[in-house]
Parts: sequence; C-alpha cells; structure tokens
Amino acid sequence: MKFRPLSDRVVIRRVEEESKTAGGLIIPDTAKEKPSQGIVVSVGPGGRDENGHEVKMTLKENDRVLFGKWAGTEVKIAGEDLLIMREADVLGVIEE
Repeated sequence: MKFRPLSDRVVIRRVEEESKTAGGLIIPDTAKEKPSQGIVVSVGPGGRDENGHEVKMTLKENDRVLFGKWAGTEVKIAGEDLLIMREADVLGVIEE
C-alpha cells in the first residue's frame, strides 16, 4: 500500500536507538524512551504561506531527521508503525 501525505506533512519511520549504555549495560524495553530520530518515508507536495504562495518542501525521502518527543500522530499503515507530522515539527536533518 502506498500512502501520500497531503499539504506540508511528512511520514516518518522511527529509528530505534542502541539498547546498551556506553558502559555496556542493557536497557530494558520498559525503561527506554521513544526514539526521536527517524527516516522520512514520504513527503507531501508542500503548503501555502499566509499570502497564498506555494511553499516547497525542504525534506525529501530517506532523510534522517530529528523531531520533538511528542511531535506527530502515530498511525499504522500496512502493518507498520509510522508517524505523520508537519514539516515544521521536524527539528532538523542529521547529515552523516
């Protein structure tokens, strides 16, 4: 199933963080926080500013991004847990 977000929304797949500390201790699943990094799966066509001019998206598919802890709406699409959020909720792109 393909899903295309509307307006200035993006679909993000969370990236799981390491389950060990720097000292080698294993963190149990119940103590882990939800990861705030993800990979952009799909982007919408863009939004409009207050004057009605089209604003193009700066994110693209496969960008690794950082977002706020409570940002976005969790959805399940084709059996996969994803997040849908506005591009403005993304804090930045992680470049490696």
